[in-house]
Amino acid sequence: MDSRTSTIFKMGLAFTPGVTAEIVRRIEEVGLGIDEFFELDSSALSSRLSLNRFVRFDKLKREEALIRARKEMDFVERHGIHVYFLNDDDYPMLLREIPDAPPVIFQLGNSDLDAEHVMGIVGTRKSTPYAASFCDGFIKELAGYFPGTLVVSGLAYGIDALAHRGALENRLPTVGVVAHGLDTIYPAAHRDLARRIIKSGGSIISEYPSGTTPFQKRFLERNRIVAGLSQLTLVVESPIKGGAMSTANLAFSYSRDVAAVPGRVSDPVSEGCNYLIRKNKATLITNMADVIELTGWKPAGINVAARQRNLFPELEGIAREIYECLKMMSEPVTPDRLYQKTGIHISNITSTLTELEFEGIVIRHPGNRYSLG
Repeated sequence: MDSRTSTIFKMGLAFTPGVTAEIVRRIEEVGLGIDEFFELDSSALSSRLSLNRFVRFDKLKREEALIRARKEMDFVERHGIHVYFLNDDDYPMLLREIPDAPPVIFQLGNSDLDAEHVMGIVGTRKSTPYAASFCDGFIKELAGYFPGTLVVSGLAYGIDALAHRGALENRLPTVGVVAHGLDTIYPAAHRDLARRIIKSGGSIISEYPSGTTPFQKRFLERNRIVAGLSQLTLVVESPIKGGAMSTANLAFSYSRDVAAVPGRVSDPVSEGCNYLIRKNKATLITNMADVIELTGWKPAGINVAARQRNLFPELEGIAREIYECLKMMSEPVTPDRLYQKTGIHISNITSTLTELEFEGIVIRHPGNRYSLG
């Protein structure tokens, strides 16, 4: 069987109703040829795969799936789309590990899905200026410490778009996982963003063949790919219910690192993040030091030692108290606010903030407000 025919049969298998990662793995375990999957009658096939009597792969459905696969092969060849099948060596390594991995995925673009560092960044579609500010600073810092990190998100409005654009601005490869075929882009407003992603060396990926339209169930299915591709999933903002929470819970179930950016208790858009942290499903993240501590990633590049001194300052006394207090703050605060939180005399706070600013540990913002650098 030549390579093209083999790819058609693999897509046909993936397109067959009822075929899951478990079935694909079972086919490999029992040594069933992929051509046999389409040739055997339903009873014989179930017997070979040791399936219970209620599980049947109708032969007509298998034939229809193969016809669809032949048409899809023309589409992927015409557009230069990469096809990855679960049992093949080039299928993304991390995604292969999850129990419900998609039997096949399609990639438009050339990003390395097995990059050394892969981070999923997700959140609400109704993001706030605070989230935009955080994403801007965080992704810039990510690019400085870990150039080449693959940023994965869902190409949706809000946090997803902020993540993709932040990656583009900082020359990081980024992947948009979509809930439809690669013959279209949803939302349509993000077509230009998708083109920029591909042009920059990123990619758009999907488990669905061309002509597949998006609906709610497929967005939920899409979330497992974001979680499965990522070593770390970061939730920037999310209400208590939503796609980002689904992605975080999936990542947690896959025993992957999950992190969340804390928000004010009064903000509904941060309820999900605060809940994940409270339930110990996510680690609180405020800067790259927290990421390094959580993941064990080793920073690369010039001046790492100097940066590390700022990442993990060896502080004592008042300086340490102020540092720890600022870590818990979701936005820059005034010395008066720090006084309310710590009870440290205001003169000691202001003098210590000056010292920390000089060391590059804190940043002074307009309005005499401070945050960690």
